[in-house]
Amino acid sequence: MENVRFSIIENDLKWHSESHETHDFFFDKRSISSENSSNSDAVFSDEAHEIFLWQQQHQMIWDQHEIEETLGMTPNSLAIFEMVKRNCFMALIPASSDANLALLYSSIYGCVENIIHLLDHYAADPNCKDLRGRSPLHFACCRGNAHIAKVLLDRGADPNRYDGKKEVTPLHCAASAKSVECILLLLKRKAHINIGIEKRSALHFAIDRNAVECVETLLKYGADPNTPQVYTETPLHTACALGFSKCVELLLNHGADVRSQFGEGKLTALHLAAENDYVECVRLLLEHGAEVDCRNASHQTPLHLACLSQSIETVDLLIKYGANVNAVYRDGRTALHAAIVKQSRSLDCCNALLKAGANVNKADNFGYTPLHIAALNEFSNCVYTFIEHGADITARTMGNVSALSFIVRRTPEIIPKLTAKMDSSIKVNEHEIGDVDCEIKLDFRLLVPPTTLERGETELLLSLIEVGQKRLLMHPLCETFLFLKWRRIRKFFLMSLLYHAIYVILFTMYIVGVYARNCAKNPKCEAPSYISTVGYFVIILNLILMGKEIFQMAHGLQGYAKYWENWLQWAIVFGVLLCVVCLEGNSSPDTNETRKTYSHH
Repeated sequence: MENVRFSIIENDLKWHSESHETHDFFFDKRSISSENSSNSDAVFSDEAHEIFLWQQQHQMIWDQHEIEETLGMTPNSLAIFEMVKRNCFMALIPASSDANLALLYSSIYGCVENIIHLLDHYAADPNCKDLRGRSPLHFACCRGNAHIAKVLLDRGADPNRYDGKKEVTPLHCAASAKSVECILLLLKRKAHINIGIEKRSALHFAIDRNAVECVETLLKYGADPNTPQVYTETPLHTACALGFSKCVELLLNHGADVRSQFGEGKLTALHLAAENDYVECVRLLLEHGAEVDCRNASHQTPLHLACLSQSIETVDLLIKYGANVNAVYRDGRTALHAAIVKQSRSLDCCNALLKAGANVNKADNFGYTPLHIAALNEFSNCVYTFIEHGADITARTMGNVSALSFIVRRTPEIIPKLTAKMDSSIKVNEHEIGDVDCEIKLDFRLLVPPTTLERGETELLLSLIEVGQKRLLMHPLCETFLFLKWRRIRKFFLMSLLYHAIYVILFTMYIVGVYARNCAKNPKCEAPSYISTVGYFVIILNLILMGKEIFQMAHGLQGYAKYWENWLQWAIVFGVLLCVVCLEGNSSPDTNETRKTYSHH
């Protein structure tokens, strides 16, 4: 069970290989990969991955090399390209396709005179398009060239025309180019400000580039900060996933919905900001009413994601706003379980959670406490911190493996610290040991599990025996504890010993008197008269034993059922009842005859 569970933990924390140098920037942003979407328990969400990847791939909407390559696939493209460079159009073949290609090239390289000349003298179409459906107005807005855009619009260019993929209009291009001038020009020419909002609007593109002035302009002229469909990427999701706090503030001031959820993971903007450690974004969202304990599809709160990503500043902020540090998500894990991801910042997160009252002994559905996981991951600092905050080292997993067992095998450096902790539990006053005024104080709280746990007082000592820690067992604190324990319980032990001795003697007398007599040679074989009295005493003692077992069951059925000795006790109880009650309960004149029959057989 231990090995199986450890593999689960390792699989949940997929570390990227350092050999993948081609995506270093991406890995800096997401040091831990998304988990498989099928189990819906991401360390970093697929939604955040998707937004960040889109932003990285669309720093410019279209790559210059790709544009030139696409235009180069058109007939006569090389000759026309040279003409545009020389501003010479006298050699143009009077074919509209050549004029249109020249117009596309001119809109890219920014020559207003060429644009006017082509439109006036060669009847170039202002709405022509390349092989990917992009118009001259698209290219002009991508370059942020408002002069060319104005000329094209004056000659009838469509401000709402999509590219071939139905994703990008000139307004999207202007927003991506951070051109407020182009945006205002397009809006005056009736460009639809929310066009493409079902997927990604111009506001999304402006946020991708952190174009604060463009975002402010779009919002001022009526851009919708929310999307009409549920579970789609809103501009607020984009801004929070990328950490653009000024954009977040603008969106919130214009009514962005902090409750909207994104994707199959159902992440809110607060989830996205928390898992990427964008503290300022988190603060803005909380100040504008975001629910601090909102849940995603995996029942994770922002605090869980912040702990998984080791975002200590975000963890502190969420706790300050009242985040529930004991909230559980998949498999019953808490934020304290989630905080034990990588050693670099685990201790800081754990300390913040413990200070806020996190339950250090909360076990997940597999019985693993944070102490188990810290020991498994060999985070000795976290292990010792948990012990200092009252972690139960005798806690056991569903596979019956104690935390102490993991500590001994994975973090043996903790054992000397436990010894030192035991030493510090013994206090001696200033007098010498042999002095009559010498006083020794022993604090046994280290040996006794917390009162909230249903464990015996000797559970730690039994665990020490299990892992072979004889040196700790011989510590004066343990020896004194056992001595005092014996002084307290010895009278009960002696009473129990006396009770069982009488019980065994009487039951033996009864068996010998009833079943061990040789009745085959004696037709008048009768049990002694005292046997019935002995039988009744045996029944009474047996009922007392049954009552004791029921009392123990009432104090913890689950713990009671774990020990085979208790099942043996019940077998004895029912066995004795079958042997005695069947005969003593028979009050007919044939009782002696019945005894003869049993004795004979």
